[in-house]
Amino acid sequence: MYNEPMLRDDALSGKTIVVTGGGTGLGRAMSTYFLKLGANVVITSRKLDVLTKAASEMQSETAGNVLPLQCDVRNPDEIETVLKSSIEAFGGVHGLLNNAAGNFISPTERLSANAFSTIIDIVLKGTANCTMAFGKHWIKEKQAGTILNIVTTYAFTGSGYVVPSACAKGGVLAMTRSLAVEWGKYGIRTNAIAPGPFPTKGAWDRLLPGDMARKFDFRNRVPLRRVGEYQELANLAAFMLSDFSGYINGEVITIDGGEWLQGAGQFNGLEAITPEMWDMLEQMTRSAKGS
Repeated sequence: MYNEPMLRDDALSGKTIVVTGGGTGLGRAMSTYFLKLGANVVITSRKLDVLTKAASEMQSETAGNVLPLQCDVRNPDEIETVLKSSIEAFGGVHGLLNNAAGNFISPTERLSANAFSTIIDIVLKGTANCTMAFGKHWIKEKQAGTILNIVTTYAFTGSGYVVPSACAKGGVLAMTRSLAVEWGKYGIRTNAIAPGPFPTKGAWDRLLPGDMARKFDFRNRVPLRRVGEYQELANLAAFMLSDFSGYINGEVITIDGGEWLQGAGQFNGLEAITPEMWDMLEQMTRSAKGS
């Protein structure tokens, strides 16, 4: 079945993997599976209380080792602290999963310069900050490492109404391919996964609040007529961070049920929203962010 674990139980044994945005949603699902496969996992985000609760629950579920560390990926000093603390706790770090992100839907002409910059700073600069810190460490120590970036299908197609995210994710994809060539000689593999619709409570409630999710049902855009299961993404991420994918470098793997082939630009269908609906949606989004 597509929602069952894929790899053998010891596939990540002896590895320590740092997951940004690892305490909620897809990041937590992937981190939990890494633990089940024998890895030590470090989860980071800006909210330590959420991380601590998640770590306790994940350890109870898997009997694995989880280290929760507060970190804003926009701050290089905090990333260095995560790297240092991870090494102190587990003796080394072998993989980095750049999962932390931010996004909201809006007509681009409604965006402020600050709103645009916020997404770029989290998604593109944050991923670059983490990648640089871990990559430099591995190069200095002459240690192999694996970087896995979570992008999106509109990183290569573009999409209306999520232009800051599309720009940022497109940059992450370019960085992935560039560093695969440049850092391959150091034994550092750099790859990306481009997920289609994997609805999560937090992120998708903010993107499509209220009745919007029902009106713009993403299952209708996917040839397989369903959204993704968390375990499917976790299976792919675990494989890409394991030694089984040791000859894959500089690749982006799409897991979207064929959605982008059916209609490029994941959010282009929002053309149907009227200005009045955008006003209402904007208010709902602000309310959701404040909750």
